[in-house]
Amino acid sequence: MSTKELSEKNRRMAARKLHIRKRISGTAIRPRLAVFKSNKYLYVQAIDDEAGVTLASASTLEQALKGTKATIEGGAKLGELIGARLGEKKIEAVLFDRSGYRYHGVVKAIADGTRKAGIKF
Repeated sequence: MSTKELSEKNRRMAARKLHIRKRISGTAIRPRLAVFKSNKYLYVQAIDDEAGVTLASASTLEQALKGTKATIEGGAKLGELIGARLGEKKIEAVLFDRSGYRYHGVVKAIADGTRKAGIKF
């Protein structure tokens, strides 16, 4: 999709996302923790960009978070879940990729929940 097809708001967000992604890249030791949010659900992935694989993922669609909404409380629960999964894989630190979203509200709750689970970034 070219930038001409996007609305001004979506074009600016895509530019922010590219600006962030050109500076960070995940490794097996310190993967990139990518966040995506829709109006109904939240998704988080730990990605090793060198190998091109997802090391761990979590979303509010899973049975473990059944009934959780895309709210600050849901983001905190999702952050704790992904933090626990990363801990099981012996991953202690990540690079946080907010995907162009502002660092407040749900995105901040995901980050705080992940930190609460013992992951550093």
